[in-house]
Amino acid sequence: MRIGGFVKQSLIDYPGKIAAVVFTQGCNFRCGYCHNPQLVLPELFIEHLELAPINIISYLAKHKNWLDGVVVTGGEPTIHKDLPLFLKELKDLGYSIKLDTNGSNPYMLEQIVENKLVDYIAMDIKIAPEKDLYGKIIGIQMTDEIIEKIMVSILLLNNTSIEGEFRTTFIPGIHDEATVNLIQRLVGQNKSYKVNEFREGKTIEKSVVSYE
Repeated sequence: MRIGGFVKQSLIDYPGKIAAVVFTQGCNFRCGYCHNPQLVLPELFIEHLELAPINIISYLAKHKNWLDGVVVTGGEPTIHKDLPLFLKELKDLGYSIKLDTNGSNPYMLEQIVENKLVDYIAMDIKIAPEKDLYGKIIGIQMTDEIIEKIMVSILLLNNTSIEGEFRTTFIPGIHDEATVNLIQRLVGQNKSYKVNEFREGKTIEKSVVSYE
C-alpha cells in the first residue's frame, strides 16, 4: 500500500478522539476541488521511504498510550488491495479506526465491515447519484456501474452497526439547498450527514472557484 502522508496527532479528523492520520496515495476519482492533488495525481507522487507501512505501524505501536485512534484517508484507501491487512495490523495494536472513502468499492467495504476492521466510516457523497452531474464533479466518465457501487455502499453503511457519517463538499454552482436536501433524503437518517464548505486553495483544478 502506498502512503503519501502521515499526521502524528490530530484533534479534528476523528470525532471525539485524538488520532493519527494516514494518507494513502492514489485515487480513482479526479474531483477538481480536491485539496490533496499530491495524493491523487501520479505525476505528483513522491516516494517517502519513511512512510512505508511497516514504519507507520512501528511508530503507532510505540505511541499507542498517547493516541485513541487512527484515521485512514486519501486519496482513496479502498483502491489498495492490502488495505484490509493494514487495518488489521492497526486493530491488533488496539486502536479505534476511522476510514474515509468515496464509496466506489463496496466489495472491499463489505469485507472490512464483516471482519470488524474499522470502528467508524465516513463516506463522501458528491451529489445525489445522477450520472452526468456526478461525472462532472468527480472528473471521470461516469457509468451505471459506478452509480450502482455508490448506492450499494450507501446501503451497506446504513445497515451496519458501525458508527459512520455521510458528507458532502458544497460547491457553488453545483449545490444549493434543494440538492443538499435531496442528498440527505437519499442517505437517510441511520447515520449523520454533514455538509462541508468548499475552500479555495491548492486543488487539482487550480482555476476551480465555481462549477457554473
